[in-house]
Amino acid sequence: MTDKREKRVAIAGFGAIGRVVAAHLDRGIAGLRLVAVAARDKARAERAMAGFARPVPVLPLAELAEEAEIIVECAPAALLREIAEPTLGRGRTLLVLSCGALIDNFDLVDLARRTGGRILVPSGALLGLDAVQAAAQGAVERVHMMTRKPPRGLAGAPYLIAHGISLDGLSAAKRVFAGTAREAARGFPANVNVAAALALAGIGPERTTVEIWADPGITRNTHRIEVEAETARFTLAIENVPSADNPRTGRLTALSVVALLKKLASPLQIGT
Repeated sequence: MTDKREKRVAIAGFGAIGRVVAAHLDRGIAGLRLVAVAARDKARAERAMAGFARPVPVLPLAELAEEAEIIVECAPAALLREIAEPTLGRGRTLLVLSCGALIDNFDLVDLARRTGGRILVPSGALLGLDAVQAAAQGAVERVHMMTRKPPRGLAGAPYLIAHGISLDGLSAAKRVFAGTAREAARGFPANVNVAAALALAGIGPERTTVEIWADPGITRNTHRIEVEAETARFTLAIENVPSADNPRTGRLTALSVVALLKKLASPLQIGT
């Protein structure tokens, strides 16, 4: 028998991140129940779902908000509005991983405000967002992030294509981008959602600065954050193991979503 206190969860996108989140929900997260997923390749998703203890239907994106109170967005950034509008229009909760796209679709926050919906952004592959948020309650002079990724983790980024930057045969680290978090989110939509999350937590996408390096000498996606504020000066660094299925994202990203889902249903919450 289903516990009526359980909140229904649906996952929009059944790739490297979505499958991990779905598997954790299938194994059981107190207070939550997976009820549906959406995927570009429905047949493939249905085959994967057949191995779950409690298989759920694979539905079109537009139908997820009819089935669930919490929608986890794990899809390409271009699909954010298609997922967000029906979700927030119904006053649902939306967990957004494509937060780079959120920066250029900030009217979705107004939609959530009108309907009673919520937009939650997991920490993803980043760390220290709680400290950045706390510092931003006062004056912050500078927030800068330097990202280094193996070349294959940046392959196909729109910025590289638009500027004719090739990473083929790269033998030394190369800085391929320097600019604002907004520019980084637009130019590398599948690579640096962490920059957008950092900007939203702190001083905004125009004042947050970003460098992106392609580095053939590393195997992990690395991020270093430097913050200068009136309350503190701090530096944060993390080295993430890339996902085996998608080198553009780290394994930690999916687990960050799982941690946030557990936090939603927990009587005890740690961190800002």
